[in-house]
Order: sequence, then structure tokens, then C-alpha cells
Amino acid sequence: MPTKSHIEWTEMTWNPVTGCSKVSAGCKHCYAETMAKRLKAMGVYRYRNGFKVTLQPDLLDAPLKWKQPRIVFVNSMSDLFHEDIPIDYVKKVFDTMVQCPQHTFQILTKRSKRLREVAEELPWSPNIWMGVSIEDNRVLYRIDDLQAVPAVVRFLSCEPLIGPLDNLPLEDIHWVIVGGESGPGARPMKPEWVKSIFRQCRNMNIPFFFKQWGGIRKDLSGRKLFGRTYDDMPQILSMHLPASEFQFANA
Repeated sequence: MPTKSHIEWTEMTWNPVTGCSKVSAGCKHCYAETMAKRLKAMGVYRYRNGFKVTLQPDLLDAPLKWKQPRIVFVNSMSDLFHEDIPIDYVKKVFDTMVQCPQHTFQILTKRSKRLREVAEELPWSPNIWMGVSIEDNRVLYRIDDLQAVPAVVRFLSCEPLIGPLDNLPLEDIHWVIVGGESGPGARPMKPEWVKSIFRQCRNMNIPFFFKQWGGIRKDLSGRKLFGRTYDDMPQILSMHLPASEFQFANA
């Protein structure tokens, strides 16, 4: 089922796939893994396999039933470009998004190499935003892969930020989110790391969204930077645009 989200930069989550596996240091304290195990213990059928990749085909057409425009985070409990998800299934997810121009879909992956490999097979309508997770300098290659993808909006999620990112290649990037890790065992995020990314975004006129400082109690550390919150987002251009009028980025 679609779920109203507590993630600050979206409104709803849609999970036509659940489950994932760790690929880099940013996955160490995966919130989705913890949640999946908890839901399995509670007897929730969709999480009967725990955090193993599981297709949920009965949810593929869920967005078609939503009348009011929504900002939707796709696969908050998985990674759409996981190697265990067949490309034909990925195409079905994209087909649904194309049929719903009233909604804005946000996809985030750590598997940028597969994203780049299959991007030309997918329809990139303007309401599909594509992002990659960048937790430290070891995964900067993900930005290069993202820049090769014909999405109208490309974004970075620097969360959990666990190291400095002083020289981000921000050409053709349209949005940057920054956030610290939260929950038990959270690794600290240094203020100078955040300020460096903020300055880089300002120099490039890129919308900057500061999600949280994080920590064991993220509600105590808050979201303020320089004494205020930063909730900038790209302009949503696709609202109410008929599918027949889409100008596909890879056409």
C-alpha cells in the first residue's frame, strides 16, 4: 500500500519491490533493513521474506488510482536497480510512472552502474526524478553514472553523510539533499562537511535541501543550518501535463 511518508523531501512512498542488500558503507545502518525485520516479526505478509528482494506486482498499478497530485518516493524499502530485479519488471514500474503525469516520482539508487546500463531502455518522462546516494568520496563514480542518464531531474542524496565531499562534480545535477545518519550507532556528521556542500550548491545555483543533523535522537539535533531550515526543491514542471505531451528526454 502507498504510505504517507515522514521523509522530509517527499509526500508518499510506493514500494512495488521490497528488500535489498548492502553495497557500500552508507548501507551499514540501513533503516529499511531494520524496518523489514520488524515487520516480518509482526507477521506482515509483504515482509515474509524479511529483507530479501521480493517483487510486489499487485502494487504496480497503485499510482493509477491516486487522483490528487503527489510527490512519491519509489522503493523506500528497496533499490529499483538491484541486480535481482528483472529489467522487465523495472520497465513495468516506469510504465506506471509514465501513465501518471500528475504525480512526481523520485527514485534513488546506490547501484548507479546498472542504472546507467539500462537507462536507454527506459522511458524518462518529465515526472521521473532520478537520484544516487553519495555518502563519501569513495562512491563519487555514481555521479558520473547519473549524469549519463537522460532524466529531466537528476539529484544527489548525501545521506548518511559520513565523510567530506569538497569537490562534487555538479554539472547537470538539479538538486542536492544532505543529511546525517540517525538511530543507534549513528556515525557523526561534521558541520564543515555540510557547509562545504551548501557552498558548492550555492555557487552552481542548485537547490539545497538539509534533511537532518541525525544522531541517536534526530529530533533533538534538528534540521537547522545557519539558524534556519533549507527545504529547496527543483521546480515541478510535470504537474497536470498530459502524457501525450511529454517530451521524452531520450527521444
